[in-house]
Amino acid sequence: MRPILFKVIKMNKLKLISLAIAIAVGSNVFAGGLLTNTNQNAAFLRNPARDGAIGIDGVYSNPAGVAFLGKGLHISFNVQNAYQTRNINSGLTVPSLQGTPFYTPFALNGGDANGKKLFKGEASVPVAPSIQAAYNYDNWGFQASFAITGGGGKCTFNDGLGSFERQIAMIPALLNSQGITPTTPSYSVNSYIYGRQYVFGLQTGATYKFNEHLAVYGGVRFNYIMNKYEGNITGISANINGTNENLNSYFGTKAEAYNQMAIYYQAQATATTDQATKAQYEQISAAYTKASETANSTKQQFADKYLDCDQTGWGITPIIGVDYKWRGLNIGARFEFITKVNIQNNTKRDDTGLFKPGVNTPNDLPGLFTIGAQYEILPSLRVNAGYHYFLDKDAKMANDKQKLLTSNSQEYLAGAEYDINKIIQVSAGIQKTNYGLGDGSYLTDMSFTTSSYSIGFGAGINVTKNAKLNLAYFWTNYDTFNKEYNSTMASASGAIPVKCTDEFTRTNKVIGVGLDVKF
Repeated sequence: MRPILFKVIKMNKLKLISLAIAIAVGSNVFAGGLLTNTNQNAAFLRNPARDGAIGIDGVYSNPAGVAFLGKGLHISFNVQNAYQTRNINSGLTVPSLQGTPFYTPFALNGGDANGKKLFKGEASVPVAPSIQAAYNYDNWGFQASFAITGGGGKCTFNDGLGSFERQIAMIPALLNSQGITPTTPSYSVNSYIYGRQYVFGLQTGATYKFNEHLAVYGGVRFNYIMNKYEGNITGISANINGTNENLNSYFGTKAEAYNQMAIYYQAQATATTDQATKAQYEQISAAYTKASETANSTKQQFADKYLDCDQTGWGITPIIGVDYKWRGLNIGARFEFITKVNIQNNTKRDDTGLFKPGVNTPNDLPGLFTIGAQYEILPSLRVNAGYHYFLDKDAKMANDKQKLLTSNSQEYLAGAEYDINKIIQVSAGIQKTNYGLGDGSYLTDMSFTTSSYSIGFGAGINVTKNAKLNLAYFWTNYDTFNKEYNSTMASASGAIPVKCTDEFTRTNKVIGVGLDVKF
């Protein structure tokens, strides 16, 4: 009897394994994060330095300057298609396990020999419409616009993320420490995450033109935030004695076997009249019962997990602007105040416990100051310059995530426009964006951005006297950002130190078409 009893008690050590299998590492992964968009119009795509230009696209970029368009109704219709790739090359090493197959856990499921694994995401906004409209009188003017004013579009990671998989990657080592020895260490998991982030903006305001040189603007933007997150982790498996075992089923089978043994020995205890034997059978039955409970508990840790959560919220952004004209020079500036927003969870299913229904999370939109100038070198040639300053560190996010930024974001813009003839205009420009990311603590694999530079170019075609067609292409090259940090993972003997790395890269391409009409 003694060997059987010892084996059962050893099984109970599995209760020391804490496998935190979750969809994400925390709710702050999803909420918040530099969700400001400086692009509302195809004219921006072909020359991003529009803060000092006068045009109907100025309803967003230079609203005070719209006062100088002249009397009447001005409307701009725009459609854009954006496509992004988001790649994270995640690494995991366990220093205490160096020299074993478990030193680089990702290598046990498709990672390279250095313990790094690539997770790819694709983000897209198939159709991003916008409309800007203004009606000018002699001195007064009134404006309205609707557009996607922020957000990251839709993104899908068909193979999950490193933050999903790091804890799962430790499973072979954890099983091995419990004597459940693989012939060839390996694991597998099916994971998936889909995220959608949109900020829809409805803006209205008025201009007043003091004279032919000076105009001012005051308005507000109503912002409505719509986020959605779907994800799952299913089919967690590991190599056990040469067979790839679904661990939920494996420990379920173990639990049932131990339960049957508990029932058997309890029946033996009931049937015997010898008190010493009865006590021994009852002891063995109790040990098997405890082992069954432990195996069942372990089974639940490997159960398939799902997430389906919508988040919504809204806020009001006050906006002021000024524009000054002098001969061939025009200078425009505007200031958008910080928008206080809380987003609320509408959770349909959450096996992680991270997205409790009805919970509100801070998701402020940062304030923004812009200034730009346009100078007419020749009647057919104009040059542009601009500067943007975002108040990111003052925009509250979940868990005060904004405090991880080392500085506010800044953008530098330049461009030029040239009239080939009375019908065709060409333009091009650049934009340099710098984020205060510091050591990268702000970044997560679900929500990240890095400093970048962008190039845009395109053409304006006067199809009629009062209608212009804008065609443009906009490309962004993001810096590669390397993040390194120390963490801990669960083990049978307690927390075990690990080293983690994430290499963040992105691409972005946008095609835009717009039609400006004057009535």
